[in-house]
Amino acid sequence: MNLKERLHSHLIQIVRDRNPYLASEGHFYAQQYIREQLAQWGTVEIDDFAVRGRIHHNLILDLPPSDPAVKKRLPPIVIGAHYDTVPGSPGADDNATGVAVLLELARDIASGPLKYPVQLVAFDMEEYGYLGSSHHAAKYKQQQKSIRLMISLEMLGYCNHNPNSQSYPAGLKYFYPNSGNFIALIGTLRTVPDLINLSGQIRKSGQPCEWLPVPNRGLIVPDTRRSDHVPFWDNGYPAIMVTDTANMRNPHYHRESDRIETLDLDFLAGVCQGLVKGIRHL
Repeated sequence: MNLKERLHSHLIQIVRDRNPYLASEGHFYAQQYIREQLAQWGTVEIDDFAVRGRIHHNLILDLPPSDPAVKKRLPPIVIGAHYDTVPGSPGADDNATGVAVLLELARDIASGPLKYPVQLVAFDMEEYGYLGSSHHAAKYKQQQKSIRLMISLEMLGYCNHNPNSQSYPAGLKYFYPNSGNFIALIGTLRTVPDLINLSGQIRKSGQPCEWLPVPNRGLIVPDTRRSDHVPFWDNGYPAIMVTDTANMRNPHYHRESDRIETLDLDFLAGVCQGLVKGIRHL
C-alpha cells in the first residue's frame, strides 16, 4: 500500500463517534486500534490520568535516536494528536487525520531513527480542554525535563482550492492566501527557526504551507490556542501546531458531517510526506 492508501485505511478504522462519555464504545475501539498500530514499532505505554473520578489514557511510544549513546544527552521531539471527538461527530478531520499521520510518522521514524529521540503520543480529552496534553506537559515540567520541540497534529485533511474559501482572525487576511489549500504551522517566537525549516521542507515536497509566529503564548490571537500544543506553550516549552485551520476553512467542523468523503486524501498525504521530511531536518 502507498502512503495515501495507508492513511485511508487508518481513517476507516478511526472515523466514528468516539466521544469518551457519549460514545465510549467507539472511543475504546479507536484507542485499541491506535495502540495496536503503535505496538508494531515498540512498547506502548498507557499513561492514565483521572478526570472527575474517571480514568482516561494517553498512549505513548518512545523511539530511540539513531545513536543510542546520545539518548541521555538530547531532549526528545514530542509529536502528539488527540483521538477523542466532540459528541455526535465522527471526527474525520478532527482529529482522525492527525492520528492517521501520527501512525505513519511512527512507521517512518521507527524504520529510520532520527538524531533526536522521538516520543509519539495519542492524547485523550482534548475536546474537554486539552486535558490529556496538560497531564503530559505537566509531567515533563515536574521532572524538569527539556523538550527539543513539541508538534501538535490537529486537523490535516481538509482543502479547498476556491478563492475566498479561507477566513482568518482579524487582521491576518492581508498577509495570507484567500484559498484554503495550504497547511498552516503556528508557533511562538522562539520556534521561528523551526517554522522556517519545517515550512521549507513541506513546500519542497510540493505542498503549499504558511506559517505564523505568535508572541506571548498566542494570547493576543486566541484562535492560535486551540489544541494540544497550548499546555506545552504554557509550561514554557517550544511547540508548533500543524493545522488546516479548522472552522476557518472546514464547514464540517464539530458536526455530524465531518466524514471521510469530505477530506482531500492527496492533500493529507502531501502534508504527511512534508512532515516526514521536515522532522528529519530538525
